[in-house]
Amino acid sequence: MSALVPKVTRELTKMKRTLRDVFNLDNLRPGQAEVMRYVLEGENTLAIMPTGAGKSLCYQLPTLHLPGTTVVVSPLIALMKDQVDKLEDAGLEASQLNSALSTSEREENLEQIKSENSDFIFVTPERLTTPEFLAELRQQTINFVVIDEAHCISEWGHDFRPAYLALGSAVKSLGSPPVLALTATATPEVTADIEKQLDIGKLRVVKTGIYRPNLHFEVKRVTNELEKHAELVRVLREHDGSGIIYCSTVKTVEALTDWLKDFDFNVEKYHGRMKASDRKQTQEAFMAGELKTIVATNAFGMGIDKPDIRFVVHYQMPGSLEAYYQEAGRAGRDGEPALCSLFYQLEDRRTQQYFLGGKSLSEEQKEKNKEKLERMMQYGQSAMCRWRLLHDYFDEEMEEERCGSCDNCVHPLEQQILASQRSAPVTQINGHT
Repeated sequence: MSALVPKVTRELTKMKRTLRDVFNLDNLRPGQAEVMRYVLEGENTLAIMPTGAGKSLCYQLPTLHLPGTTVVVSPLIALMKDQVDKLEDAGLEASQLNSALSTSEREENLEQIKSENSDFIFVTPERLTTPEFLAELRQQTINFVVIDEAHCISEWGHDFRPAYLALGSAVKSLGSPPVLALTATATPEVTADIEKQLDIGKLRVVKTGIYRPNLHFEVKRVTNELEKHAELVRVLREHDGSGIIYCSTVKTVEALTDWLKDFDFNVEKYHGRMKASDRKQTQEAFMAGELKTIVATNAFGMGIDKPDIRFVVHYQMPGSLEAYYQEAGRAGRDGEPALCSLFYQLEDRRTQQYFLGGKSLSEEQKEKNKEKLERMMQYGQSAMCRWRLLHDYFDEEMEEERCGSCDNCVHPLEQQILASQRSAPVTQINGHT
């Protein structure tokens, strides 16, 4: 390792020039340099960095200073396309293989891979684990493998995907190149499970912390749909810029979108049952700033690189704090103030319990999921600092006892009780009470 250190230091110095010339950036963000050093040293690494912390750059920059090609495993085709487009805009060569490509596009990308003309190869986990594709990759020089959204590896993660379980074996069949796993959220339990499932040895873990001071977390306790509607209109009217409204079911997405269209808000829906072309059109309109808000299930958002999202509303309670933090964290990636609002209605628990009942994993998994839902409910009911609750959940230290910016810090419980006693509970929208 000692002979490697001067070489790595030299490469890190060169990378500063590349950072400016290729990516038009002057400085790295916290944690990025540490991750890149491990990559250059050939260490297997897990980077746990919040949304907007610059996880993609952690593999993009080192790739340009290593011989060969980087294989990037990505769970979503839309996310893959977004990354490829950005790299090509920067003048870099990137190939992708997924089910959305036409036959001619697939052949063109395969040819590009065979001729070793790609700096990056983006693939789904399902594609990477096929014997034919692995045989093709073994003919290439692979410098390292990136596993994006690495929480999908763990059965205890909030977005478990079975195809991810075969990634460790796939990496070994490629001659065990170094692995860089990336995720925005991972409890200690999930971190340990990622390492266990990959089975490629000890992972260097770089954790930059979940705290983002520009995010204002609030919970609005509601008892019915009318109160939810009133709170939603308040958010939309009080906040400039665009936002996301998350719902747990397609039915709610459809109904809420129709209701909002009666107002002057420019709003569209997004869920997994829509045609792919319609989803693509909605996403592109949102990214271009043509929509005030998008009403969506959790099918929307993973890897969405829109820095100026000013609010994320959870119209219905999600099933875990991991899912909540990851989805809420899509707000304010530009560092400017943004709102993360959870509408907490006790009845929404039934929807999540229904989802849990439909999952056919082990009894142990079902119990874990019930525990996660209970922690989510505790978050909604608690008078504690919201950031303190999140730090405790993810087993992270928090310097201050309270953040001073969430609803429970700005308006402690005693003040909320006094305010509710003074105000009348009737709200009127469009002539309806």
